Amino acid sequence: MVFLKRSLPGNSKRRPSFPSQNLQLSVPAASVVTLDPDSHRNPTLPVAAATPVTTGSTGGGARNEKGKGISGSNGLVEEDNTSLMISLLAEAGCTLSVSDDSPPSLPADPHKLRRHIESRLSSDPSIAPRFLSGLSSYVQNPQNLRRVLIPASHYSGVSSWIESLARVLLLVAPIQPQILDLLLGKLPEYFNADTAHALRPLKDDISRLIVNQLRWLDFIVDSDCFAEKLMEVLSISPTSLKKEIIGSLPEIIGEKSHTTVVLALEKMLLEDSEIIVPVLDSFSNLNLDEQLQEQAITIALSCIRTVDAEKMPHLLRFLFLSTTPANTGRIISQIRDQLKFVGAVDPHSARNKKLKENSLAESTDALILDALRSSLRFKNILCEAILKELKSIDQPRHHKVIDVWFLMLIYNNGRSLQKDVQKILKKKILDGCFSEALFDQCITGHRELVKDYFPSFISLCEYLLSCKEKQARHFSIHLYTSLFGEFKDTYSKQEVVGALVTHIGSGIAHEVTSALDTLILLTSRYSEELIPISSHITGILDYMESFQGDNLHKVYEVFSRLALFARSREDNTRSSIANEVLMIIRKQVSNADMTYRKMGVIGTLKIVSTFGDVNAPSGFLSSQKSNSDDALELLRMSLDSLKLVPLTLILLYDELSALLEDVVLKPEIIEWIGKHVSEFEVMFLSDLEGGQLPTNTFFNDIEGELWINLDGDTSPVYLKILPLLSFSPQQQSESLQILTSQFLLLSVVERLTNQGSLGGIDALLGCPLLLPSSKYLSGVHWKMLTEKQKKTLCFTLFYAINWIRELLNAFSSQIANKVESITPNTKVETMNKLLKRLRNLLVMESILDVILKACPLSLPEVCFSMDQFGTVFGWRKSSKRVLSEVIPPKKKKKHKPDPSASGNLGHHGKLRQPTIIDALKKSSMQASQEGSDEGSPRYLSHEKTPPTEHCIVGADELGVIDISSVPKFLDAQKSKFRPLNVDCLSLLCFSECRDTCCADPRAELPLYLYILRDFRCKLDDFCSPSKQFPIPCPEKASTVFCRRTTGEFLNKIKPVFGSLRKHLDKAVSVLRAGSAACDNHWKSESCCAGNPVLSNLLVSETSIASSVFIEVLRCYNRILVLDELYHQKNMQILKDLLEAFHSTEVPLNFFSQHQQIPMPGELDYMYYDVYSFLEGILETSFLLSFSLASEVVVTLQTLVNPKIVVSCKFQETVGYVGCSQNALNSLRSRLSLAAHRLLVYDWSSKDTEWKSNIRGDIIQKILQIYLTNTQCTSDLLNELACSILPQVPSCKIKNTQDVTHGFPTLCPTMFLVWYKVLHEENINVLSKLVKEVRLKHGLSSQREVAGKMLVNIQQSVQVVVSLVSLCKVHDKAAVHAMAVKYGGKYVDLFLKAFDFLQAQFQSHNDLIIQMFKEIQKATRIIQALCSAAKGSKRTIVTSKIPATKRSMEKFLFHVKALLHSNTSSGCTFWMGKFHCVNFYSLISILHSYSSQVIFYSLSLSLGTKGPEV
Repeated sequence: MVFLKRSLPGNSKRRPSFPSQNLQLSVPAASVVTLDPDSHRNPTLPVAAATPVTTGSTGGGARNEKGKGISGSNGLVEEDNTSLMISLLAEAGCTLSVSDDSPPSLPADPHKLRRHIESRLSSDPSIAPRFLSGLSSYVQNPQNLRRVLIPASHYSGVSSWIESLARVLLLVAPIQPQILDLLLGKLPEYFNADTAHALRPLKDDISRLIVNQLRWLDFIVDSDCFAEKLMEVLSISPTSLKKEIIGSLPEIIGEKSHTTVVLALEKMLLEDSEIIVPVLDSFSNLNLDEQLQEQAITIALSCIRTVDAEKMPHLLRFLFLSTTPANTGRIISQIRDQLKFVGAVDPHSARNKKLKENSLAESTDALILDALRSSLRFKNILCEAILKELKSIDQPRHHKVIDVWFLMLIYNNGRSLQKDVQKILKKKILDGCFSEALFDQCITGHRELVKDYFPSFISLCEYLLSCKEKQARHFSIHLYTSLFGEFKDTYSKQEVVGALVTHIGSGIAHEVTSALDTLILLTSRYSEELIPISSHITGILDYMESFQGDNLHKVYEVFSRLALFARSREDNTRSSIANEVLMIIRKQVSNADMTYRKMGVIGTLKIVSTFGDVNAPSGFLSSQKSNSDDALELLRMSLDSLKLVPLTLILLYDELSALLEDVVLKPEIIEWIGKHVSEFEVMFLSDLEGGQLPTNTFFNDIEGELWINLDGDTSPVYLKILPLLSFSPQQQSESLQILTSQFLLLSVVERLTNQGSLGGIDALLGCPLLLPSSKYLSGVHWKMLTEKQKKTLCFTLFYAINWIRELLNAFSSQIANKVESITPNTKVETMNKLLKRLRNLLVMESILDVILKACPLSLPEVCFSMDQFGTVFGWRKSSKRVLSEVIPPKKKKKHKPDPSASGNLGHHGKLRQPTIIDALKKSSMQASQEGSDEGSPRYLSHEKTPPTEHCIVGADELGVIDISSVPKFLDAQKSKFRPLNVDCLSLLCFSECRDTCCADPRAELPLYLYILRDFRCKLDDFCSPSKQFPIPCPEKASTVFCRRTTGEFLNKIKPVFGSLRKHLDKAVSVLRAGSAACDNHWKSESCCAGNPVLSNLLVSETSIASSVFIEVLRCYNRILVLDELYHQKNMQILKDLLEAFHSTEVPLNFFSQHQQIPMPGELDYMYYDVYSFLEGILETSFLLSFSLASEVVVTLQTLVNPKIVVSCKFQETVGYVGCSQNALNSLRSRLSLAAHRLLVYDWSSKDTEWKSNIRGDIIQKILQIYLTNTQCTSDLLNELACSILPQVPSCKIKNTQDVTHGFPTLCPTMFLVWYKVLHEENINVLSKLVKEVRLKHGLSSQREVAGKMLVNIQQSVQVVVSLVSLCKVHDKAAVHAMAVKYGGKYVDLFLKAFDFLQAQFQSHNDLIIQMFKEIQKATRIIQALCSAAKGSKRTIVTSKIPATKRSMEKFLFHVKALLHSNTSSGCTFWMGKFHCVNFYSLISILHSYSSQVIFYSLSLSLGTKGPEV
């Protein structure tokens, strides 16, 4: 075989110049082309004109080697020409014919041959046509043509490389165009041969040999003409030859012909897309200019939709290699829009899994993905452009599968852009742009594609699951589940499970919860796949001690499902996990540690719910017990083990009650539970004879009495609380602890077995309670009680309160839920009894609160709380924190207390740790001394009986029992009480209307106030920002009450919305009536409810109405804050909430910013409607008190909360609803006016006690509302800081008439609040300006835009300077500390805009320098404050110095660099020394030199140098 050696020049895209420098031939100058741009290699060639000779004019009649068919004259001429050609070559040293098949023999120096031929042609111009004619005749024979094209041989026989004769002649300039035409003309003659012998060797393929001669010519005489003819031949060439020619074009065509080539190739691509690969290679190798390169890219982009899938990787590589900063965005956008990625092979079309895997492995998607990966690797600029493109897309319908893969590829590249990918992915998920279905298209059915990126998918899942946002975590759960289901190999499944176990061990609440949710989902779908790797899951057991109750439920749900599935299989080895789980639970229940007993209880009931479910399978093996038998045996064992531990027994009963309501158990289990709860009557009830006690009523010298008997003489039984507490206190007290939880279980079993009705136990709702006589609540009898008797009285009331609470929980379900077996009369009777019980509860809690105030006790536990487990569960507070809470701050003394005086000395005279009882006694004494206005203590003990308890000396009187006040001492131990269920809120909806003399004829407002306060506490738990997952736990109660999601809660409280409005109207009516309202209704209704008559019981109707007013608005406020309220699925709930507070008519001025007035029923109209109603309530509250008006303004702020609009940005896709931006702007402007009116209103004439009721936190809220909702916050800040605040004196003023600034609420006592709010809001304004500068970086170069921004920044600077300057007048350490703290924060934030200031310095240098001078005034004062604070040891100020110092040092050197780099501004910069002097002396010096500029330490100096301080 003969190989043609390709001699490549140094630059593969450039052709070397014509080597002959001294030719004498004359050829038209325009027809000589060289391709090297270097001047020393590109001379102008003076070549003589040659007569063109075409293929048609030389030997046109010759058709074979013997010359048959040629006319005589022409034949002789051609023979002469051929002889001339041969002789001329021979003279030059070339022997044309050595043998039949051998190539011509050339001299060792081909350059000598070319020079000889050029010399002869230049000496005799007539030779050229004849030479060309003879050559044409000679190559008519295919054998001769082949011999001319193959490499020639040497005379010497040396085997070194030598060119063919044709290539040597192509390098002779006078005849090059004609020889090119000759070869191109011969090319079509061998198209058929090329097609027939596609695999023939190169030496036998004439067409390929011809193409080979055209490569790497040193020069081309007429490049344009040659390119046009080559393109003509190329257009008719067969596909295989066309691909080879196109691929060789960079080696054939000169730079001047690139335009022709690009246009021709574009046209060919339209006709035949098969040549796309060689065309792209040709474009890549051609040295195209910028315009042609863009044209080539456009051609490539147009082929994305039409090109075959297997050629797509080549196209993508070309496009990414062709990217520049100018076209990157266009290329990426076109690829995203036109590329059809993933789906070339339909996974569902494969008949089995093996065929599916093979088809995916062979699909072109893998090749495309590999092309993208190789194109993006180590190219951060290109990756950043892709991320920028993805950021700009804000509609879900515009996102495609390729976007997900782009993120995965960039994430897989390395760490530099991984965080950017994580942020973008999270934002897209939160905005709803990335859906779960989009990722399913990437993962499901594409295992081979995902396999190489499996670690990256797991890494992103880990990131999403660790996010605080619930939506991101739910997305991660879906991804984990999809990956586990798609990958069937053990390794991949272990990786998924291992990642989830790592999340569980993180200790972060929301992360642990989401990981457990994922495991539960996996066990429900893939239990069989999880059992072989269950050893990895058991690692969760190592972290269970740190889990809260809800997570423990999830852990045991995972194991119980696995155990159930394992027991249903024949394989004995599989059931080992079931045996292991049962063994662990038995050990935990029997453990002495309360922590493990709690785990055992939860595990037991989870096994019961799983194994005992009515739909659960029975045990498979005949040797095994049935699943229900094992569950029942475990339940019996747990009850036996927990009988002596009341708290865990309470947990068991509560959990079992919740289980029975959620799961349908098998009949044998229900029957056993029913027999167990039947013991309730024997333990806690006794019979009555004619409604009277049959035996002695004295128990341990305490006279007993039947309380709150609603059924009168018809009552058959009573609850024996006092007897159980009096006899055998330890055992009976423990039985009373489980009273309420056992009754809860009894009521649940009764509902399940009686079609939802509690008719079998309805006597308990009205039965009396045997308690100590009510006479002990009077002063005389209270004094006579011993310490133990007072304790007994307190505990009996405590158990009675919890009994009533559980009665309300049980029987309110009969009202809230639709029970068909209950008649309307029974329902009304039940509701009346519930209201009476609520009245009993209110009075008893008020009495108990007064008793605890006089005689502090640690109450026993009747509700399982997390407090039982100390620091393990993160609830117990340290003793120091307890003491700090129970001791009011103003009572703490600065001097070191005497240990003996405080009672901290033990019996040996040594210091001992104060107990909780000591803290309770101490707090109670302080509370009694300070009155009811002091804060309530917090109790965290769970001891059943304290070691020592003493009543307060001199506490002989219980004092006034005010049912309207908050029971502070009772609330301190609220976690020990049974919580009220959500069903109890239905009591708000029941009220009997009567035609009487006042707005509250049945004195029901106190009852509604009690329910509203509990309702608000529940809402606080749902709205708490510390809750990272939607499972609130009201009052730290048992986990049974903590499993309601926000959506379920909203559906439960939906019927209450109308009642909130009704009670608000009733409270307003009572407040308007004032003291003229009737005051005997409460007494009569209380007597009907069986409450004892107490002379010291106080009921203030106006106080109760005010509290109802506030509580209704707070409840409405907190409902509006719930995020799930604005989900599309809860839109009707939102409308019902808004409809409940609608006004009679919305004024037309509300719609001033709307081009089209919204129609009734639309959300915008409903928002206006609610605002109009609340605005009317605000007008009324201005006539009543400051506290009521401020509560209305805060509720209005929640109504127009901007978070609603943010949530609704993508409401079409995410599913959020809310008001429009126009409605929000209109309402915010009205809200600002309302807040302003509240701040400037003179309350002295309306509310005589407004100064005592005013609180700093309320003023802070109102002022923030005023500032944030005004149209121009910066202008308002400037006015308040520069004009209003300086008018406030440092001493207190006597009355509001002395106020000259127009804000009565801005008094010296509230100055610190105003000062702090203005500082914070000014920093917020500057932060927004900095963000605006960064967002409008391109526009900021415009002089007008930049000028406006600078003016706004200067206005902010003036505010901070004015605020800091107020320290000259107000010499309070707190004011100075705020000036130092916020001054440093402001400077630090100001530095973020320094790049913008530097860019605008040349255009606005005067404004910027003035800005620096203004800041310098503030830095001087801050410097003086810091120095003075160090001297006087004001730690509140000195603690803020380090951060402020760092900020000012940065600012100093930034200004120095700016001024030194702009010396043309005429500014000077120097540093002086600061000497520590008295603060006020320094201030006077600074004031005297205010016209000059000085510098000290951390300040800067501009202008003329003044004296140093």
